Amino acid sequence: MAPFLTLVMLVVLPLLGGGHVATGVDLQYLNVRHAIAGTTIRPSGETPPQNFSKTADTDVKPAWRLKLVHRDVITARNFSGHRHRLDDRIARDVKRVEGLTQRLTGGAGGVRYGVSDFGSEVVSGMEEGSGEYFVRIGVGSPPRPQYMVIDSGSDIVWVQCQPCAQCYQQADPVFDPAKSASFAGVSCNSAVCGRLENAGCRAGRCRYEVSYGDGSYTKGTLAFETLTFDRTTVRNVAIGCGHKNRGLFVGAAGLLGLGGGSMSFVGQLGGQTGGTFGYCLVSRGTESYGSLVFGRGAMPVGAAWVPLQRNQRAPSFYYVGLTGLGIGGLRVVLPENMFQLTELGGGGVVMDTGTAVTRFPWPIYQAFRDTFAAATASLPRASSVSIFDTCYDLSGFETVRVPTVSFYFSGGPILTLPARNFLIPVDELGTFCFAFAASSTDLSIIGNIQQEGIQISVDAANGFVGFGPNTC
Repeated sequence: MAPFLTLVMLVVLPLLGGGHVATGVDLQYLNVRHAIAGTTIRPSGETPPQNFSKTADTDVKPAWRLKLVHRDVITARNFSGHRHRLDDRIARDVKRVEGLTQRLTGGAGGVRYGVSDFGSEVVSGMEEGSGEYFVRIGVGSPPRPQYMVIDSGSDIVWVQCQPCAQCYQQADPVFDPAKSASFAGVSCNSAVCGRLENAGCRAGRCRYEVSYGDGSYTKGTLAFETLTFDRTTVRNVAIGCGHKNRGLFVGAAGLLGLGGGSMSFVGQLGGQTGGTFGYCLVSRGTESYGSLVFGRGAMPVGAAWVPLQRNQRAPSFYYVGLTGLGIGGLRVVLPENMFQLTELGGGGVVMDTGTAVTRFPWPIYQAFRDTFAAATASLPRASSVSIFDTCYDLSGFETVRVPTVSFYFSGGPILTLPARNFLIPVDELGTFCFAFAASSTDLSIIGNIQQEGIQISVDAANGFVGFGPNTC
């Protein structure tokens, strides 16, 4: 973090009616070197439905808690300047959002490659986009440690494999299935092979392929393999062994799909974890660890529970019912039904670990941004930076006061973000920007910047996502 940041502090306080900065209110002075404390989550007073069980699962043990790291920790770009890292991150983010929207709209990015179509050159993941958060997993027997991207918007679990006809650069040696005693190829007539969205057959073995909206892909054979999470071993996990891969995931060996489909890691575990997992994303620009937890132990008592919504066109994605936005404790006046998930699968709000910056459709973003800008009119403005059009020059300040930013969810819960989750440094000069952007479609995405440092739990089996009750 740049030296000047030791001087700049952000204070979050609500604004009173009329939009004037409140006076006589206790202030909390926080250093932006650290995650800004004070995330508040106000439950609606409702309890989860009767089928929400708190019964401990005997198959789930404390060892299922894993460390999460931000991708910058294990890539060389971690040593470049703050602005350079931001530009790289936004470039990756734009590609990610394009891919998600193309998958939902059925555009050209949704075209699948044939199993015999193995062209294209290896490209840098920095140019194509990359997952933001990595977890360390042992693959095979004996386990070979591998960094893998966690992705709440994908289902397939896969790693790059030898012999590798086309592989991007990764931090660990490429996995060699010939050195694993537990590796077993999946036959073409297997029920597991039949669950793949795009499968083929060669020499009696099931072939898989997954392509992404920007043309990146992984292609190879499907296999059963053992994965090791700390001291916990999970056998017979169906994974893709990718022999030809093109970059989204530079640095990582592959991807741990945590989506809502049956082939995701969570879906394959089924009753062993009750379809539940929780995560806390480490704050960017630090070398601290986040966490990823599987099983009922990830379901904290006291969380604010929000119903998940199901989109049959996109079963991998976790949709939540967002009903409104707040600035300074007051709801922003927004066009009606702009967050609604339609019967045809359009619109809606997706929570995604792989997207950094939260996107809203233009009419929503414009009203949201203008309200925040009006409430911070006393702060000196700076020029736009990348996709951020609302920026401030805070180089001459030791502390500033900013209004709260809140998400209003269906059922009543309100999530109020800490300041570092919506006003972020973008260079070493003291420029901070409002960390939201406009979407070119009617899809809204809650990105990982807004999720950082907040305890998030997903109960896919019962259809809920929980926030809090703790920060992490």
